[in-house]
Amino acid sequence: MNKKEIQHLYWRAGFGINPKHLEFLSSKTRKEVVADLFFQSKEYAPLLIDTSDFDTLTYEQFTKSKKIQRAYIKNSRDKIKELNHAWVDAILYSDSVLREKMTLFWANHFACQDKMIMYVQKYNNTLREHALGNFRDFVKAISREPSMIEYLDLKQNKKDTPNENFARELMELFTLGVGNYTEKDIKESAKAFTGYNYDFEGSFEFNDNQHNNEFKYVFGKAGRYDGDDIIDIILDQKTSAEFICKKLYRYFVNNQINQSHIDEMTQVFYPNYNIESVLHFMFSQDWFYSEEHIGNKIKSPIELIAGISQVTPLSFKNTDQLIRIERMLGQILFYPPNVAGWKGGKNWIDSNTLMLRLKLPSILLSNAKIATNKKGEFYDSFNAYKKGKATNTQFKTSSNWLAFKSNYQNVSTKELPQYILQCSINKGTQDYLETLSINNKQDYCVQLMSLPEYQMC
Repeated sequence: MNKKEIQHLYWRAGFGINPKHLEFLSSKTRKEVVADLFFQSKEYAPLLIDTSDFDTLTYEQFTKSKKIQRAYIKNSRDKIKELNHAWVDAILYSDSVLREKMTLFWANHFACQDKMIMYVQKYNNTLREHALGNFRDFVKAISREPSMIEYLDLKQNKKDTPNENFARELMELFTLGVGNYTEKDIKESAKAFTGYNYDFEGSFEFNDNQHNNEFKYVFGKAGRYDGDDIIDIILDQKTSAEFICKKLYRYFVNNQINQSHIDEMTQVFYPNYNIESVLHFMFSQDWFYSEEHIGNKIKSPIELIAGISQVTPLSFKNTDQLIRIERMLGQILFYPPNVAGWKGGKNWIDSNTLMLRLKLPSILLSNAKIATNKKGEFYDSFNAYKKGKATNTQFKTSSNWLAFKSNYQNVSTKELPQYILQCSINKGTQDYLETLSINNKQDYCVQLMSLPEYQMC
């Protein structure tokens, strides 16, 4: 397996790869490299922060006064920020890169918000646990999560007053896609999910008194179905497997669908719905490594931050500043814009985020310098970040340049572009690069990560 293919795999299935790891894997076959990727992510490790302050709080205490509720919610929001920071650290430093990437994927597929830290942490760990497991079990677990029950109004879905929100999003966004169900299917399915609830600690509760136990008529079948039955009926349709395969393809391969590739993936995924199997198949195919798929994806904000850290390991000293960067870039973890999640692709780039994206390496890496010897459009974009004016006084990060020197010690300065950039460099950028000094590998690295081409992977 050649180095370019390994880089492509690790950018799509992870967040980049450093030269030392790349050199180690380059002597292995594709089968071995892909197997190693899955082996590193085999074990599930929950994302946990200290929430002991909430352990003794009971529902009776919580509802005792508005003051206690406000204090709890404020403390909870601070803890969610802390969990956000912990998630970013896991993305930056965990060896389980595929599980981290898939947790990020599923967080945008099963998009959800909550203000209670105990439920938010539980939800994220459910995503982690099932990220490479069985999709059928996954959907059922999600339907029982307190955050999802609250977010899509399942608590309000009662026998005499059914609420269709969850049933609708289950079909439209989570399993089938628009056009593969009817309004009657939604209405009948909503009845099956009546009685879903949770207790104050976040454990699932089923209220039989509020459950509609009458016959439901869904997708041409009839029965006294409950929620799990409906999920099984939905996933019995091959259309559902195809829908998920298309989402995986757009995320990992190309936004432009190749139906023959989707058909191959669907054959692997259906009817067992093993997520690891379909990903393993996809990463093993020749078409996954086709030139047309390399460097064609715009990095999400989290992928951009993680990629910079893959080159020069970063740590954020201030949680609020990390959240601020996420907000400015348009992706705050745990706060998707709506139930459909972030749109991704070209939507990551606008007039507000573009300049920050280009300046981000110099903002995060304390010793970064931007060349000032050549004017022009590209130069002007960095005019505020002149030599010696890096903005770490504003964003407090710690960057490990010793690790960079160790990982890149056998890479010459001139060779850096082939390790830093995934897509080809256009003529305008190439002309700009030729004006830069390449005597300092560290500075040149930051300059490369400040190119428009670095936005792609």
